Amino acid sequence: MNKESLSILGGGLIGSLWAIYLRKLGYPVQVFDKRPDTSQAKEIEGGRSINMALSFRGLKSLEKVGLKDKILPLAIPMYGREVHDEKGSTQFMPYGQANQAIYSISRGKFNLLLSEEASHLGATFHFRHKFKSIDFTSSQLTFETPTGLQKTEGGIVFGADGAYSALRLAMQKQARFNLTQEYISHGYKELSIPPLANGDFAMSPNALHIWPRGSFMLIALPNPDHSFTCTLFLPFEGEGQSFSQLHDEKSLLQFFQTYFKDALPLMPQLTLEFFTNPTSSLINISCYPWAKGKSLLLGDASHAMVPFYGQGMNSGFEDCFELHAAIEGAKPDQWELIFQEFQQTRKPNTDAMCTLAMENFVEMRNHVADPRFVLRKKIESLLHEAYPTRWVPLYTMVTFSDLPYQEAYRRGKLQEKVMDEVMADPLIAQNWKQLDLEGILTKLQQLDRSR
Repeated sequence: MNKESLSILGGGLIGSLWAIYLRKLGYPVQVFDKRPDTSQAKEIEGGRSINMALSFRGLKSLEKVGLKDKILPLAIPMYGREVHDEKGSTQFMPYGQANQAIYSISRGKFNLLLSEEASHLGATFHFRHKFKSIDFTSSQLTFETPTGLQKTEGGIVFGADGAYSALRLAMQKQARFNLTQEYISHGYKELSIPPLANGDFAMSPNALHIWPRGSFMLIALPNPDHSFTCTLFLPFEGEGQSFSQLHDEKSLLQFFQTYFKDALPLMPQLTLEFFTNPTSSLINISCYPWAKGKSLLLGDASHAMVPFYGQGMNSGFEDCFELHAAIEGAKPDQWELIFQEFQQTRKPNTDAMCTLAMENFVEMRNHVADPRFVLRKKIESLLHEAYPTRWVPLYTMVTFSDLPYQEAYRRGKLQEKVMDEVMADPLIAQNWKQLDLEGILTKLQQLDRSR
């Protein structure tokens, strides 16, 4: 490929990693970000950042550019969910096999490492550059900067500027651009659990802690400094439990005492954080086309998803991995063809992942504490252990493999139908260890053939 100038809008996780990929290919890269220098990222994002859950697809994408070993020291492995009931009792539910984990990592520190690596490789970062417009014919970009409007030749332009992408907004003003977006009824607020007085973790560190309460939930992810980043997911409004009902310290403490009794003593800054940190919204976005001329949307800009499967960042990183492969295999100056082929191949997979993320929200808040759900997962684990290639749980396909999301979704739905039949047995709780596993797999095979 000819080494023409490339521009990236957005210096977040996806934009910074994509800058690294492009610099590894030898392209001159400019990154434009509306925020101040990313060395201040931790302070900027404090109070509104859900911790990242790094899994196989993300790690594979980092390994491709030699960063996996630099990132893992910043992360803590989580081998399963630690489910807290309303009485304070807990139950550990493994994510997969004994050695399988997802990794909790702070967004700010992660972003800083990636942007510094991109800079070290020669990418030029321009901060406090707010994208205003693009001429899709010439790729001229206009930015609002502290010194006024600035125009620059963008060359090939990548929009990695997040769920509220300004480049996507510019594309929307063009003909034949489709967009659907859905805000869910729930918002989220970041809280925290600090280390104990002796510096230890207040809870077991190698798990994602979850307090499922039907229409709402609290989660907590560990940090290397022995704290936990907590996130409360709650409806914005409603007569039941909602953010609108928590209007003062008394109502807040009563709410936590009732529903998160074991967490409350571990959160000395709860009141301050709750009434200081913003309540943020959650959105699913689907759009098409992702490409316009020599411009392309990546990550959340093209397929924002709610965070309940932990795949938003991972899918964005996989965008970089897949697009990099497409560029390596292309002829010189074929950007528009690369973009067309990439979006046509990639979009069905990200659509499937957005659907899975919404479905997993219902699972996390409603089902993980249900004994029948726990039993169902045990049976699936039994099948996977006995027949590791013939029955692979949906979560394992999504989180611990690079199987295309669309295929994982298809297989998961087939397995779900078979498991519905298994769980319909009124004596399943007594007989589950004596199940005919081979018979279950035969049903799955027959169902797959009939589709």
